[in-house]
Amino acid sequence: MIIHRNEMKVELREKMMGGEGTVTLVHFVDGASMKNARLFSEATLPPGASIGEHHHNSETEYYTILEGTGIVMDNGVKKSVKAGDVVVTGNGASHSIKNIGTAPLKLHAVIITH
Repeated sequence: MIIHRNEMKVELREKMMGGEGTVTLVHFVDGASMKNARLFSEATLPPGASIGEHHHNSETEYYTILEGTGIVMDNGVKKSVKAGDVVVTGNGASHSIKNIGTAPLKLHAVIITH
């Protein structure tokens, strides 16, 4: 199966997970059709935008930072991230991410279910 970029669902999420601003999501695959996963998407956060803190129980989320710079609250610890970094959150841990740069922060997000 091939899914072309122009066939992917684009979603604008205001104040995602209680965060700030508008996050643009491009869903590579419909989560309902995925086995052992529920999300495989690209997220773009404009400067100042964020995804609010949330927990991952019975699943693990992976962020691969593609562009930009940000701050991640990683289970209560503030950490800087940049292109090439990977954030892993699971086993009931929590995280949030905020774009602290002047350019968009772009990441791929995958949630694997356990």
